[in-house]
Amino acid sequence: MSTTLEAGRTTPRPRRYWIDQWDPEDEGFWAATGRRVANRNLWFSILSEHVGFSIWSLWSVMVLFMGPAYGFSAADKFLLVSTPTLVGAVLRLPYTLAVARFGGRNWTIFSAALLLVPTVAAGFVLHPGTPLGTFLVVAALTGVGGGNFASSMTNINSFFPERLKGWALGLNAGGGNLGVAAVQLVGLLVLGTVGATQPLLVLWIYIPLIVIAATCSALFMDNISSVRGDTGAMREVVRDLHCWVMSLLYVGTFGSFIGYGFAFGLVLQNQFKQTPLQAAALTFLGPLLGSISRPVGGWLADRWGGARITLVNFALMAAGTVITILASQAGSLPMFVIGFIALFVFSGVGNGSTYKMIPAIFRAKCAEPVQARRLSGALIGIAGAIGALGGLFINLAFRASFAAVNNGVPAFVSFLAFYAVCFAVTWLVYLRPGARTAL
Repeated sequence: MSTTLEAGRTTPRPRRYWIDQWDPEDEGFWAATGRRVANRNLWFSILSEHVGFSIWSLWSVMVLFMGPAYGFSAADKFLLVSTPTLVGAVLRLPYTLAVARFGGRNWTIFSAALLLVPTVAAGFVLHPGTPLGTFLVVAALTGVGGGNFASSMTNINSFFPERLKGWALGLNAGGGNLGVAAVQLVGLLVLGTVGATQPLLVLWIYIPLIVIAATCSALFMDNISSVRGDTGAMREVVRDLHCWVMSLLYVGTFGSFIGYGFAFGLVLQNQFKQTPLQAAALTFLGPLLGSISRPVGGWLADRWGGARITLVNFALMAAGTVITILASQAGSLPMFVIGFIALFVFSGVGNGSTYKMIPAIFRAKCAEPVQARRLSGALIGIAGAIGALGGLFINLAFRASFAAVNNGVPAFVSFLAFYAVCFAVTWLVYLRPGARTAL
């Protein structure tokens, strides 16, 4: 039901599940009722976002089941896993604004239930003889799972006081990112028990999970009446150079995480001739460690500064890329897996450190804390959308690389050059002596 929450009491209102007064910065209110309500919404938001990431990543698992009978080349399969990343990135901005328009609880119910569409559709087309174009359309539908991250982060941001937002948003993001590893573990379970002929079992596992996530959102989450969409802040922040700098850096960190998460299994299958089961036994490790390392990046940024950690992190990502190139040329699978998993770990660290840079930038630029929070929130939404496009670029680069030379070396060389650019931009804009915004 709708409530007016004050320190120590709850007053019924006519509308269900709407909170009309919400002030997490009031310590008395927070201690009496706010913490309990915010944490309840956080945990069920994580559940919905986690399942959303799993569905967004669904085709990174489905392609492992698609053997020679499907008639698709490596390039076709990389195109297939590229499609959800594009759609997910495009949906992030409208999903961000939808929370204010419809309410956080209401939109979470809808966005979670919507995951049934691509999951059920996959069941109808997942068999040899289906044209590539049909697969691309169905894979595009899973992009709705990518939008869930943006609306979930926007919603949870409203529930917590400033002093706890870093922890809450980090937990929300990390719990969601784990959905990539989770669906790959489900794929491993199916491949290891019944083989590569039963991909529909993965879908049958996720359909009830989607229903549970939507139902729990309906029963246990709330809308906050005071949340408003700030399109003015978005228009203002896109005119700021830092919007595009931070979006570029987030392409390098989150774009790498989600792009490698989609591509890892295909690279192992096509470059190192791993069976579906062998590939699945390794693919979940990268997203798992990358998700766990994300809050570590935030913690390190709090201690030593977001720009410093981001700078070092891009150097380490470049080192991981060099390892994958050397391993590819030597044909060493163990060395390649070490380098590739290092890329996941450092992309996770970079996700945390770049997100910490954004509020620091506007605290330094803005005299008013309220204005700094407005612009920070807008930039987080924009950078999240643009950063997700990095996943598209990575998979298209792999597609071109395998089509040209039947291995991933040219793609890795292009990633190495991009990380060098990100390293240079971080130093020039935020760390060099005399930088206008030193962090």
